[in-house]
Amino acid sequence: MRWHSYLAKKPKVFLVGLLVLFLSSCGQTQAPAMVSTANVHASKAALEILQAGGSAVDAAIAAQLVLGLVEPQSSGIGGGAFMLHWAEKDRKVDAYDGRERAPALATESLFLTPEGKKMAFKDAVVGGRSVGVPGVIALLARAYKDHGKLPWPRLFRSAIQLAEDGFEVSPRLNALIKRNPLLRTQKNARNYFYVKAADGKSERQPLPVGYLLKNPAYAQTLKLIAKGGEDAFYKGPIAKAIVATVNAHPNKGLLSDSDLEQYRSKKRKSLCRPYRTFNVCGMPPPTSGGIAILQILRLLEPFRLDRLRPNSTMAAHLISEASKLAFADRNFYVGDSDYVDVPVEGLLSKPYLLKRATLISPARAMPKASAGVPAKTLAANQISSPDQSLPSTSHLAIVDSFGNAVSMTTSVEGAFGSHLMVKGFMLNNQLTDFSFVPDAGDRKVVNRVAGGKRPRSSMSPTIILDKNGEFYAAIGSPGGSSIIGYVARTIIALIDWKLPMQDAIALPHVINRNGVTDLEQATVLEKIAPGLEKLGHKIRIRPLTSGLHGIAKISPGILEGGADPRREGVVMGYKNR
Repeated sequence: MRWHSYLAKKPKVFLVGLLVLFLSSCGQTQAPAMVSTANVHASKAALEILQAGGSAVDAAIAAQLVLGLVEPQSSGIGGGAFMLHWAEKDRKVDAYDGRERAPALATESLFLTPEGKKMAFKDAVVGGRSVGVPGVIALLARAYKDHGKLPWPRLFRSAIQLAEDGFEVSPRLNALIKRNPLLRTQKNARNYFYVKAADGKSERQPLPVGYLLKNPAYAQTLKLIAKGGEDAFYKGPIAKAIVATVNAHPNKGLLSDSDLEQYRSKKRKSLCRPYRTFNVCGMPPPTSGGIAILQILRLLEPFRLDRLRPNSTMAAHLISEASKLAFADRNFYVGDSDYVDVPVEGLLSKPYLLKRATLISPARAMPKASAGVPAKTLAANQISSPDQSLPSTSHLAIVDSFGNAVSMTTSVEGAFGSHLMVKGFMLNNQLTDFSFVPDAGDRKVVNRVAGGKRPRSSMSPTIILDKNGEFYAAIGSPGGSSIIGYVARTIIALIDWKLPMQDAIALPHVINRNGVTDLEQATVLEKIAPGLEKLGHKIRIRPLTSGLHGIAKISPGILEGGADPRREGVVMGYKNR
């Protein structure tokens, strides 16, 4: 079957039996296991692992390795990730932090010109300066140690074979190559993502849709990691190639061999708080997603969203107002908690949020919100710092036959990361998620650059538990700082509006990051723009390309999956005879 047959507007759900594969427009199935990823090849690789008796973590590893091959613009082993894992046996949600770290030699002036001015983003992003120590492999290895079942090398098989045999270039990959004029300025990327012109003389052209693309260098890299584990990535030839590529670039980076050798993924305590009758669990800092989403939800608890239509003016208004307040706190307080004091408990405390919720009026939009002052907060010398995070990321959701679940968001930051390609994979530009300007006078930005520090993220992998403490859903999305709004609205759609997973994911987007209210272009939300303007919102209508993927457990043995129709995602589940 050719690629194009997978790309109709409505997402695909495949139910795989022992002898039959068939297509359904409905995401619900009595499947013992299910996967939802951004690419059919990744979903297929993950499903094969589950059918072989693998765990959700095993399947996530197989999916990530394939995603780095087939959608290198979004994620890969040269980037970072956050994972939430539900352990059915232990009734516990674990949080795995694979966020990139700044080189030890990085200072607050990393993104300042010699004159002390803020660098232009385009001057910072391309090249070695923006590359942080990749964290994906370390995260996968740590999660595997805790929850893996199949042999580690087995998880690499699909990605290696696909890299050697080739895959057909998708419309999205083709479009993003065309959209990125800077990609061709880097030799390795130009030679890989562009083909020679027919006349042999003209400028190389972007890979066409359907082109059979092979990546033997990536296959060889994966073979080394399959054999040698994470040490094969953080020590030896792969690590040395990363360091050499970063430091040889004209826009020179600061990575050293010791930066890679000393990198460790962190296992952190997940943030779980009640919303209605459910318990919503998110990632703690250095990502801001968990705190911000939980704040949005709890700020909205005094309001009867269940009585509002999902695409109504009032629903959009209330969610936007809660988002303003959450983003005000996020921008002021959240950074890498290993380096700065993030008042997590204060920001999520019920009294604090109930007081903040009184700032939300159904009758009018508030102006730009200011950060609040939660209890026991010492932040007099801080200053707010909105970020420049870009929407080139991926998310996957997996439930295995043992009842375990994974929600993982993974990224190289901007499209194609730093644009540097080494050993068959792209290197991230995640350091541009730091604030370029570290201070304003004597007031410091919590998300300023420091050696070894992890930049603030918006990635928001989420796991929801029901009133009995049982797994209910795994959800997440790419989308830069808009991730927070995408995921929060989807959770509201699942819990308050009781929509099926696919309908919740496909719901048109309303985004407010403490400023303009964005409505998704070419959707029914355009009709509510005048009503929101009357309430005082400044409206912008534009494309909002999320990449939501999720799975919900409707009842014992019945899973319901969803994949974002805005991208190329595919849901797959299997059932026994």
